[in-house]
Amino acid sequence: MKVSQEADGTGAPGLTTGEVARRLGVAPTTIRSWHHRYGLGPDTHAGGRHRRWTEVDVARLERMCVLTGRGVPAAEAARLARVTTAPVAGDARRTSRPPSRSRSEVPQAGGPPIAEARRDSRAVARAALRLDAAALDELLESAIDRHGLVEAWGEVISPTLRAVGRKWERSGERYVEVEHFLSWHVSGALRRRTPAAVADRSAAALLACVPGENHTLPLEALAAALAEHGVPVRMFGAAVPVESLTAAVRRTGPAVVALWAQSRATASRPLADHVATMEWGVRGARRRPMVMTLGPGWSGRTSAGLLRPPGLAEAVAEVRAIVAC
Repeated sequence: MKVSQEADGTGAPGLTTGEVARRLGVAPTTIRSWHHRYGLGPDTHAGGRHRRWTEVDVARLERMCVLTGRGVPAAEAARLARVTTAPVAGDARRTSRPPSRSRSEVPQAGGPPIAEARRDSRAVARAALRLDAAALDELLESAIDRHGLVEAWGEVISPTLRAVGRKWERSGERYVEVEHFLSWHVSGALRRRTPAAVADRSAAALLACVPGENHTLPLEALAAALAEHGVPVRMFGAAVPVESLTAAVRRTGPAVVALWAQSRATASRPLADHVATMEWGVRGARRRPMVMTLGPGWSGRTSAGLLRPPGLAEAVAEVRAIVAC
């Protein structure tokens, strides 16, 4: 995280309220409310300046987040956060972080700084665990704005979805509501990045989950990323029946058909091959779509002539290249 270099009144650098909110995964309004209601504001103030938070201040807020996340009433959590100097039992996070940029925070080619992306991912996960809709929407929008949609998906959103899924699996049916809550808000953030004007034009790409497949978020990410580049898409969503899929291909004549399969049980190579042989147009100038198989379900199940990009960035590049031809 970028640490503001403006002094907080003691000569030490401090964080803005927005920066603290991103780190902790809460809405800025929540932090301000905790400050005014429970006295969890910065220890020092500088006259005429915006509020700045030191690492000690942030550590206190972190304890507040942990306690409220465990169901402790806010007033009691604030009292404990003010008087406790050690980390809350069971909380593995550090209560202070050095402001200097570590080696892992150096920007990598083609992506956001590793440490920044990890902090964003943890913040999103904490907001989801608290079922904090306002904070979650703000964090997702902020991550996409700062990193770009493709990198935000690969480095922040997708890792968070996997982490929440693993937490659910390990906990024995707990946290199902968290996974659904997070998925809903991720879907909303992605759809807000898909302009209707782009989606409604004659679509160059048709996106659909194969029959029996209900994992739509990766396709929604692809739709949003293509829309950013002005590539018109039509999204058909989850578990599209074979007859409906083939009818949609014939009716719309897309240049690319992207088929998502999360599991090997739903991936159907005969279906992909069939779509790749479909034709439309006037006799003597018929066209066929390029078929793109996406998702882990297709591993080892695709045929020669079918596209198999390994990730979102590669899928976007493939579609753009085909559309440009």
